[in-house]
Amino acid sequence: MAGCAHVFAGQRRSGALTVSKPSASVVWGQQVMASVVLKRGMGSFFKECEHPRSRWSKCPHLYKIRYRTAGGDQREESGFATQDEATERLLDIYNAKKTAPRSQVKAERVAKYGAMRFGQYAAEWKAAQRDLGPASVAHLDSLLDIHLLPQLGSRRMETFDHKVVEGFIQTMERNGVGLAAQSNAFDKLKAILLDAHRLGLFDDNPVAGIKAPQYDPKRVVIPSPAQLQQIRSAGDDSFTLVTDLMSGCGMRNGEAFAVNLNNIVADDVYRITEQVNRTTCQYDRLKHRRPDEYRDVPLPARTRRTIEWYAAKHGTVDGYLLRHPGDPSRTFPHYHIANQWKRIKKAGQPDIPEGMVVYSFRHFFASNCLNHGIPITDVAEWMGHKTIEVTYKIYRHLMPGSISKAAKILNHNLTTQ
Repeated sequence: MAGCAHVFAGQRRSGALTVSKPSASVVWGQQVMASVVLKRGMGSFFKECEHPRSRWSKCPHLYKIRYRTAGGDQREESGFATQDEATERLLDIYNAKKTAPRSQVKAERVAKYGAMRFGQYAAEWKAAQRDLGPASVAHLDSLLDIHLLPQLGSRRMETFDHKVVEGFIQTMERNGVGLAAQSNAFDKLKAILLDAHRLGLFDDNPVAGIKAPQYDPKRVVIPSPAQLQQIRSAGDDSFTLVTDLMSGCGMRNGEAFAVNLNNIVADDVYRITEQVNRTTCQYDRLKHRRPDEYRDVPLPARTRRTIEWYAAKHGTVDGYLLRHPGDPSRTFPHYHIANQWKRIKKAGQPDIPEGMVVYSFRHFFASNCLNHGIPITDVAEWMGHKTIEVTYKIYRHLMPGSISKAAKILNHNLTTQ
């Protein structure tokens, strides 16, 4: 369609419409024409014709307006003979929205989102989760595709209640879904439904009172200091370095793979700024952190000596110590340490506790901290847990005598008065 689409902006000031200056350009057909963005959500008016804006008052084409309802839906109206008629209509709509009772606004939201299918709502909710990294997005997609959408994808949002949620959990139980997957799927469903509840779709919270699937992870297996000393030298140099970084600084696997000589910010402090993402095989932000966030962690002298030893022996690439064994231009692959760990366990030497995994080196760091009286709040921060509850849930058993010890200390102070 040939023509132009000029948009004017304004706001109510003493009963008049203030029109702003053009702020962008619009390509329409072969012409490039200025547009003016409307202020304060009042909408826009324009003409769809071949005439420039300077001729609108004289050309015979009618004005159109475009605006959004209180529920967020975009609408258009046409048939306005003059600019004044178009702006008056926009002002009437704007003022009606501003003075509309909250119940009317809520009713429009319920009408829009209540009839929406769960699959569509979940897609919009997912698009708003901008803080998720690639691995977290892949995990979310897996939960949606395997568990949530097959059961709930076509259900209208307004029909959710506690019985529907309970039925979803029971279906997973009947299908033999593992408790860990049940727990993760329920957590995502809960997050989506709570988002809808905040919009006002439900009078009652549909997940209130629901007993979540009880996933009780196995107690972590931690090597003793003597076992750690043997294990750390059972693989190649990269295995030794990763072992010392995880057990000495509490790094995750991917964080250790991204170790950089330039991140030693003090003799006893290492700054963790990134990780090697298992999904993309690229350097990426830290888990539960924005791209510009970091963690400063303790750097034990032995771990620092291991970093310096490895750098002197193997060199670095832009400060990075670990790179792909076959191609230094690529990041260090996750499978390299995993394959070594399998070979070490299969060989039967050294002494490896039953149930121990590579991640147990990180558990050793937490155990070493807590057993030496370092506050769990500090440990949670250094390990990069999302909340201290995560740290407490995993490592509570490492503090078996904390309550009894506290009682003795309190009693001692009380009896000395």
